[in-house]
Amino acid sequence: MKNHHSLKSHGADIPPGSVITGKWHQNNYIVKRKLGSGAIGSVYLCDWKNMPVALKISQKGSSMLREVNVLKALGKVQGKKLGPSLLDVDDWHGKGGKNMTFYVMEYIEGESIHRYIRKHGYEWMGVFVLQLLDSLEALHQAGWVFGDFKTDNLIITKSPVRVRWIDVGGTTQMGRAIKEYTAFYDRAHWGLGSRRAEASYDLFALVMTVLHVCYPKHFARGSHPEQTLSRRLRAIKPLHIYYKPFKKAIDGRYQTSREMRDEIKTVMQQAQKKKGDKQRHSSVQMQSIWTESAGIFLLAGVYYLVSFLF
Repeated sequence: MKNHHSLKSHGADIPPGSVITGKWHQNNYIVKRKLGSGAIGSVYLCDWKNMPVALKISQKGSSMLREVNVLKALGKVQGKKLGPSLLDVDDWHGKGGKNMTFYVMEYIEGESIHRYIRKHGYEWMGVFVLQLLDSLEALHQAGWVFGDFKTDNLIITKSPVRVRWIDVGGTTQMGRAIKEYTAFYDRAHWGLGSRRAEASYDLFALVMTVLHVCYPKHFARGSHPEQTLSRRLRAIKPLHIYYKPFKKAIDGRYQTSREMRDEIKTVMQQAQKKKGDKQRHSSVQMQSIWTESAGIFLLAGVYYLVSFLF
């Protein structure tokens, strides 16, 4: 569910093996399988010139063109790959006389952040949070807010290991109202802010994404939503070092992604230093124990030799 109420999908049910031929560009896309459906349309894994691509199709032409414009805008952000690369935009005359609009994107292969953290450990969470904050800073500087920020819209790639966005449908220009969102990640749903598109909206959703990874089943707000979130954050022992910056994001006390990123980096550096100091202290202790043990063995040996001679 994208929004706070039920929405009918405006996508299409296209069986594997079907060929989608663009009306204007005449490109042929062979449907392999459905990747997912949402409020705007359906996304399919397709084959195009022996290359896997993701094709999103819908009857809602105006909404689709808005998403296309977002992808184009993100593609202009220098030095950052904020979303999938846009490959094609066209129309298709489907079965039953339905005129549909589709666009084709780079297919980003990887695994869900849930699965990756489960396999490789919570120490990766800080790395992914920093990567996301870096991307959000570039997005916000370009005048956009991600909006529908959630685990379903993220994927972890290999070589290099990196978190990527795979659906930018909820991306909204700064200052406007967020129209596409998912309740659990939405600060207005928790009574902790508005749906105005601003950096703090995304930062709240980022922390909720972390919480969803740690608590796969969405939990209720309770009578005191802020206390509910604080309690849930405190209960995640592997992530205790991030509690303060996460709590500040929940409370809306960051103006920019850079502020949060800098604090997270500082926290990670302090934790690493503390770990290094502890390891060095442990090493010195071990060295002292070994030195003391060697002295004891030496004295014992001398005592044994003297006893043997006399």
